[in-house]
Amino acid sequence: MDWPTTEAEAIAVQEELRPLVDPTDAPGAVRQVAGLDVAYDGDRFAAAVVVLDRETLTEIDRAVVVGETRFPYRPGLFAFREVPGLLTALGRLKTAPDLLVCDGQGLAHPRRFGLACHLGVLTGIPAIGVAKNAFVGIHGELGRDRGATAAVVDDDEVVGAALRTQDGVKPVYVSIGHRVSLATAVAHVLHLAPRYRLPETTRLADRACRDGL
Repeated sequence: MDWPTTEAEAIAVQEELRPLVDPTDAPGAVRQVAGLDVAYDGDRFAAAVVVLDRETLTEIDRAVVVGETRFPYRPGLFAFREVPGLLTALGRLKTAPDLLVCDGQGLAHPRRFGLACHLGVLTGIPAIGVAKNAFVGIHGELGRDRGATAAVVDDDEVVGAALRTQDGVKPVYVSIGHRVSLATAVAHVLHLAPRYRLPETTRLADRACRDGL
């Protein structure tokens, strides 16, 4: 596909692809989980995909791609800076992941089509978004203990969940990307974050892309 170069073209792509998002769980076991992240130095980027064994959380594969982004920073259109490099990195893996864990939003997006939705729809791989901060919506008070959740609601629609991954720490924000239900997405993220606030997939992908710059 021709990659958009303007804001209007990018929004049109989101509107076209959004109906393809599947909010239900794909069949089959999830054994290999990929964390995806991108680091920047101006317009130069390093896109990293790190694949872990879901049960042991040990790394089994990785790919890092370095390049220059051609799309400007625009709120709500961040995927257009990140998706090309991440797709290239995914194509260089030797191991096919069963789940993509994106450092960003999925349905918790003004047009309900964040990075995790975009990558999930384009690849067909189940995907979830795990963000450090909320982008849209509000949620009620969250319990202090690990595993506490609160629905994130935007325009009377549940678009994600605030999730406490460790006792007393700031929550992360989980949303559906594609072919994963919200309850399953939350369960995956909690499993992937046994010791720290962020899931191991995000921590390792963040380190890999920063090292790649």
